[in-house]
Amino acid sequence: MKPTDSCPCGSAESFGQCCAPLLSGQQPAPTAAVLMRSRYTAFVRRDAAYLLASWHASTRPATLVLDDTPAPKWIGLQIRVQEALDADHATVEFVARYRVGGRAQRLHETSRFVRENGLWFYVDGDIHD
Repeated sequence: MKPTDSCPCGSAESFGQCCAPLLSGQQPAPTAAVLMRSRYTAFVRRDAAYLLASWHASTRPATLVLDDTPAPKWIGLQIRVQEALDADHATVEFVARYRVGGRAQRLHETSRFVRENGLWFYVDGDIHD
């Protein structure tokens, strides 16, 4: 993906102006919703290192292997609700759409985020049916 390509997160910005600086570690996510968008982009790019780094230590798995066969083709992210619970806690409800083997799927989740030392982290989430 070139820096001038549209960002997978659906922000309408270029990848280079949107999620690339976060995935490369050049800048932190300013909000939980921006972190959510960057994590979606990391799934699209199969960037397990970023996903692990942006996952809170209390719930982070020891490893993350993104080698599903066939690999999911991520096709869109919709942020439905973003809510700041206080200065350091937030939730983001989203729907991520993808295809596996030509079949459309979706992940609908309300994720919890925490900010520590100025950095946002994904904690966990509740999957909606």
